[in-house]
Amino acid sequence: MSCMVKICGINSEDALIAAMSAGADALGYVFFPPSPRHISLKGAATLTKQVPNSILKVGLFVEPSDAALETAIEAGNLDVIQLHGKESPDRVTEVKQRFGLKVMKAIPVSTAQDIDKAQSAYDGVADFLLFDAKPPKDSVLPGGNAVSFDWTLLTERRFKSDWMLAGGLDPDNVAEAVKISGAPWVDVSSGVEKTKGVKDARKIATFIHAAKGY
Repeated sequence: MSCMVKICGINSEDALIAAMSAGADALGYVFFPPSPRHISLKGAATLTKQVPNSILKVGLFVEPSDAALETAIEAGNLDVIQLHGKESPDRVTEVKQRFGLKVMKAIPVSTAQDIDKAQSAYDGVADFLLFDAKPPKDSVLPGGNAVSFDWTLLTERRFKSDWMLAGGLDPDNVAEAVKISGAPWVDVSSGVEKTKGVKDARKIATFIHAAKGY
């Protein structure tokens, strides 16, 4: 089963070229300073200028102000806003209406109840649902923690919104994750890095090929 792939945490030209060359469908830029994958406005502007319209440019934010969103959207010419904090359904709607862009809402998952709650609150409200593993208790990062959850929790689920699977995916397990969950999209960050925050071109290519069933 083939699916679409988002490579998140793009913060260098090498990572950008590797992801585009391997066939990524979306690229994620992290506007969250505590993250080792954080990118500056200037850095985002420089990189996203090289991205064709056929590849989605996604900005990741954690409970951002409108001002922060506005400056990042302009700098990175973003297509999608990824909200990775505790933003409410009302905030998702507000952001969509204010900026006229698609919004992705990250959903931390450890049990079926987490998916049930998210489905009732955000399905059909956000354009994308991103199901990610709940972060470890000591983590300051809401995502990119190389932690996975039980993929069978998503088997045969149906959503109004488009959706992505994230959390602990890597080149070795992504094909199985897609097969079990039925995910139309997968999202990876730490699983294609050589060191924290530094992407590995070979891992990116292997991941994308595995996810797309080449």
